[in-house]
Amino acid sequence: MGNYKEVNKMSKQELKVFSMFTGIGGFEQGLKLSNINHKLIGYSEIDPYAIEVFENHFPGIKNYGDATKITGHELPEFDLLCGGFPCQAFSTAGHRQGFDDTRGTLFFDIARILSLCKPRYLVLENVKGLLTHEEGRTFFRILSVLTEMGYNIEWKIFNSKYHGVPQSRERIFITGYLGEQSRPKVLFD
Repeated sequence: MGNYKEVNKMSKQELKVFSMFTGIGGFEQGLKLSNINHKLIGYSEIDPYAIEVFENHFPGIKNYGDATKITGHELPEFDLLCGGFPCQAFSTAGHRQGFDDTRGTLFFDIARILSLCKPRYLVLENVKGLLTHEEGRTFFRILSVLTEMGYNIEWKIFNSKYHGVPQSRERIFITGYLGEQSRPKVLFD
């Protein structure tokens, strides 16, 4: 019962959100549709077409640009970092070069911002192929980095075809919370 009270209390507080590798705003749209009381304090995106679509849907939000150049010190305080870090390096449809591909190393920019800013929560998304890349070693390294920073992690694969989308796209979602506080289960069965 204590977990329900915690969720209810959290839903009344404004959650400050920073988004990395934002694309056209999928996480932001999800937050909007979930009716979670939140405020987007900024985002990071470099693709001009994605930025144009994002700004059409979410005007007036500051773009901090290239994630590799964000120091963390210029960001306002925030509670949740969300990001769909580039998947091409891990996808079975690509060359699967992992951390040997510059796009694959962009996860470490998420880790750097998490380490500097220490938001309470994180939600990350990537392709299912991340689980099997290098026989699971890549995924283990990502989980290790996050847990070494103090995040308690859950992960689950979701397929869009079971969530009202007319296509089959399996994605892994990684959620985490900082510290030892109890929290409700985030990813339901």
